[in-house]
Amino acid sequence: MTSVSARDRNPLGGHVPVAGGLAARGLSYAAALAAETLQVFVANPRGWATPPGDPAQDEAFRAGCAQRGLPAYVHAPYLINPGSADPVTAERSVRSLRRGRAIGARGVVVHTGSATGGRSRESALAQTGELLLPLLDELTHEEDPYLLLEPTAGQGASLCSRVADLGPYLAALRHHPRVGICLDTAHVFAAGHDLAAPDGVAATLDELVEVAGPGRLRLIHANDSKAPAGSRRDRHENIGAGHIGQAAFAALLRHPATAGVPLVIETPGGPEGHAADVDRLKELRSAPARG
Repeated sequence: MTSVSARDRNPLGGHVPVAGGLAARGLSYAAALAAETLQVFVANPRGWATPPGDPAQDEAFRAGCAQRGLPAYVHAPYLINPGSADPVTAERSVRSLRRGRAIGARGVVVHTGSATGGRSRESALAQTGELLLPLLDELTHEEDPYLLLEPTAGQGASLCSRVADLGPYLAALRHHPRVGICLDTAHVFAAGHDLAAPDGVAATLDELVEVAGPGRLRLIHANDSKAPAGSRRDRHENIGAGHIGQAAFAALLRHPATAGVPLVIETPGGPEGHAADVDRLKELRSAPARG
């Protein structure tokens, strides 16, 4: 029986900047972190413009990731909200998701959005299905990216923040096989899942598997939290420096549901701070389990 290496079980890396070139800047930053996986924005994260990209940079990025064995992910702009009452916003939300395929991304992460305009959760979820299902049906090749749903911290009229909320959301998408989950530890903690409590990680991940099904978890945003559990405040902190703590991340790396799932940090600081967070996760990954 062939054993799985620690890197293969949980590649560790970070969200990397790409100003100056997707390959030229992004891959060099990933190398400085000794990253085993990476995530990028391919558009202004706080705007709607989605540039077509530079074909040479796209190909260099694809080739560089393949050569280095780096799983790559795209984070869609924050403004995306397929549940929006504004039809223009909703349609732009769908258009901006189509960029990941060109750079060979394994997944495109999208925040699950909110019910705006005073509409009910049910009507917003119905619209989400109407808008996203045609896009998902375009993903017919094995190398096409997954659409990765990222629950939010619970602000406003959020459609999905608690793990239980994934049930109705996935139902609206007819449990499409190209839909996965991106679990942000800071978000789920702020939404009320106390990962720092004894067995808090196990309870959260067990519930996720029960609600979403095995194999849906495909990416983890590994972020500690400046805000306490249940605060509904999205405030990222460096690994071990916040309310979640190192022990929770160690437990996360050992839970059966995270086998084969990459972890990407989105923590404060520049290259040195990011490299320290990746190193800290590697230490936790390699440390022997406590009895």
